[in-house]
Amino acid sequence: MKKALLRGLIGFPIGVTIGYAITIAFSLAFGKGNYSPVVPSMAEQFGSQISAVLVQFILCGIMGVVFAAMSVIWENDRLNLAAQTGINFVLSVCTMIPIAYVCHWMEHSLEGILAYAAVFAGIYTSIWIAMYSVYRANINKINADLEK
Repeated sequence: MKKALLRGLIGFPIGVTIGYAITIAFSLAFGKGNYSPVVPSMAEQFGSQISAVLVQFILCGIMGVVFAAMSVIWENDRLNLAAQTGINFVLSVCTMIPIAYVCHWMEHSLEGILAYAAVFAGIYTSIWIAMYSVYRANINKINADLEK
């Protein structure tokens, strides 16, 4: 628990940094020379751009806290890989969907939520497979070195 809390503290600035890096990337790709710190509909909902930016800042920080704290799941030797993955995935979805909804990163409809969840699951699965492959290759190399 202590390890999760310490990682969570480190996660806030990391989450904010990643959130702002994404707004910069999207602005470069779609902003036609303008910076858009938040989705316009979010600014409308919160009454001003600065209010929306503040909310998004806090939510990106919270996202960083949760994801950083969740990293301890992978270190729990009492859980098998399937259980670790399931717990991590459920907590990730329960974090991302509400934040994405509030920040207007998805359409505010059932179809929008389902589409966002499907894209999230696809990205999660791709990252999981990539990380699993890297760790598996490292384990195989260590085992091969030990056999020598």
